[in-house]
Amino acid sequence: MKTLLDTVQVNEAIREIVEQIKSNIPAHTDIAVIGLRSRGEILAQRLHDALENHFSGRLFSGTLDITLYRDDLNEPKETQPTVRSTEIDFDITDKLILLVDDVLHTGRSVRAAMDALTDFGRPRLMRLAVLVDRGHHEYPICADYVGLKTEVDQSQSVCVHFTEMDKEDRVTLE
Repeated sequence: MKTLLDTVQVNEAIREIVEQIKSNIPAHTDIAVIGLRSRGEILAQRLHDALENHFSGRLFSGTLDITLYRDDLNEPKETQPTVRSTEIDFDITDKLILLVDDVLHTGRSVRAAMDALTDFGRPRLMRLAVLVDRGHHEYPICADYVGLKTEVDQSQSVCVHFTEMDKEDRVTLE
């Protein structure tokens, strides 16, 4: 196991993402920060909290479960996927959606999230924020806001640990 980001570096990466967002999105914009379950929702909440005082427009928060939109549901697995709740209690139509995930790898999760979101309405614009972009995208999807961009061997996993779930902030390579 190799540490890619320690606690201090995770917090710096999140601050960098916040600064990228602030410099790119006008302060009067209505924004919906939507995190993908499960660690994307933690990062989304942190981004939402950090952006709260910057935007004069309305700032919404939500969580999206993409389980039923995944393209690998029909592949044989040892266990059934767990479907969790989606919590979007506002209309996403005409809003800027800041879609948030912990790691961008193939792009398949983001594609599934975009499919899922269109069932809730027609956003004006979607942007993607990730803590780590590990490369090897299979779909033409790239993050607009990135904390760490790195190339990781396909055989390795990038694991994000957040205090809220794992008692510490850290990103490791396993």
